[in-house]
Amino acid sequence: WNEIIELFRAGMPLRKHRCRFKSYERCFKASEAVDCLHELLGSNQNFGPEVTRDQTVKLLKKFLKNHVIEDIKGRWGKEDFEDDGHLYRFPPSSPLKSYPKKPSCGKEVIKFPDWNEPKAGTSQEHIPVKFVTMNSEMWYKRHSIAIGEVPACKLVFRRELTQTNIEEIWKSMTLSRLQKVLGLDSLDEVLDTKLVNSKHIVQNVYNVNKQGIVTLEDKSKELPHWILSAMKCLANWPSYSDLKQPTYSGFERDVFKTIVDYFGQMKEPLLTFHFFDIFVSVLGLLQKPSKAVEALQISCLLLPPENRKRLQLLVRMMARISLNQDLPPLSESVRTRILMVQAFSRCILCSKDEIDLDELLAAKLVSFLMDNYQEILSVPSALKSSIEDHVIHLQRVQIKYAGADSDAALPPPSFCHQISADEFEYQRATGSQEPLAALLEEIVMNKEISVKDKKKKLKQFQKSYPEVYRVRFPTPETEAMLFPEKTKQKPPILMWALKKPFQPFHRTRSFRM
Repeated sequence: WNEIIELFRAGMPLRKHRCRFKSYERCFKASEAVDCLHELLGSNQNFGPEVTRDQTVKLLKKFLKNHVIEDIKGRWGKEDFEDDGHLYRFPPSSPLKSYPKKPSCGKEVIKFPDWNEPKAGTSQEHIPVKFVTMNSEMWYKRHSIAIGEVPACKLVFRRELTQTNIEEIWKSMTLSRLQKVLGLDSLDEVLDTKLVNSKHIVQNVYNVNKQGIVTLEDKSKELPHWILSAMKCLANWPSYSDLKQPTYSGFERDVFKTIVDYFGQMKEPLLTFHFFDIFVSVLGLLQKPSKAVEALQISCLLLPPENRKRLQLLVRMMARISLNQDLPPLSESVRTRILMVQAFSRCILCSKDEIDLDELLAAKLVSFLMDNYQEILSVPSALKSSIEDHVIHLQRVQIKYAGADSDAALPPPSFCHQISADEFEYQRATGSQEPLAALLEEIVMNKEISVKDKKKKLKQFQKSYPEVYRVRFPTPETEAMLFPEKTKQKPPILMWALKKPFQPFHRTRSFRM
């Protein structure tokens, strides 16, 4: 306010004009004032070239009402300024509003660390590192000593994940979680997944400030400075207004109307036409607030970053205004909370084909947004942790056993489909038993180990996995077939024993008394 008044008073040319056969010194025409102020606002960094001539006329009306300017007869106090040839002048008294200056802050601005640069004193040049190349043979030897012999294996190093790979993982797992929360068999009925931009999800998660508000890479998509100032003025009333804003009657309503007009002229709602169905489907979960909050959390991650930021700032302002008892009423007949919903619901949610129910659906969703905006418009921590853990897992070195298929390339991301409980139990059982059965069969068919070692391994396997062992060897007979007993040959009869026939015992003389 003060800045524009100072610029206007310094830049407005004052000349001698005639009106009705009378001359007036140091004055200007209304049209000349519009030309001058419009040029000043367009070149000012706080306003910019978006300011229209009509908006300039509205500002000059405020100037006339608050005695920043007056007509050549000294009249002011009404908003009857028009873009015509009427003559106006500056009053002799200063129209500037005095306000205390903020104390200068001596603290230095905290600089965020550059993650690409190593910390001071921790350079790798000063850290003694012993490099060890771990191949599959060395791994096999070490673990054989620790836990006994194991099947031959090797280390498979994953290819490095690109940024595109990570973004697609975020998209896949985010949509899978959204489908599960909504309880749908497929998202195809409510969302065209091809329209979901994976880059937007990643930017909405990681490009945020300490308040959780999205920071935009393209600064041209930011809200105009004058709209941000107006929103801050009402959101922080009266603390913000005490410093810089004028105090004429009805000022807060003029600021509110400016904000409503700006958001009302948008061609597309903040939640976009593409995502209308997905947000409407969340309305069915409002009776379960925790589910609805999570569904809206995930859905808002799909928005373009500039839409998400505007939604964050707008809904936060609406919630603060609704709860602010110090703010004068913005309407004579409508309560402040209802006014917020009526004024901004259509710029937040509406369909491309206007339907009578759109207004009711939007009002219902916007009311829930205002009540839970801090949770809904924050990044879901559980989803973020699970995806980050999954990415780390994919980047780890994997152990592959002999005969197993190597997965040098990552499979393309796929979306989950709901299955029955019986099918889940079957998949869980077969999914874990198949590799164990393959390992058992490998032990059975291995001809390079001795019978003693094979029996020892089979006994250990039977003790650890009795169910898998029972499938392979259902009866003792099937197990006995693996180790057939050898027939024992009778020892040959000595030939010398057959040469002399059996003779009875006879007494000899030596036994006589």
